[in-house]
Amino acid sequence: MAEHKHGSMDITTQEQTFDGFMSFVAKSVIVILFLVVLLAIFNA
Repeated sequence: MAEHKHGSMDITTQEQTFDGFMSFVAKSVIVILFLVVLLAIFNA
């Protein structure tokens, strides 16, 4: 079995994917909250 050193794996791709996902989630939440506010204002 291959030897493994903790913390030696290159995770830049995983970090970029996670950052993109978190950005998408944050933007989606903002849009959803904006739509909920609009619905509340116009009594939909």
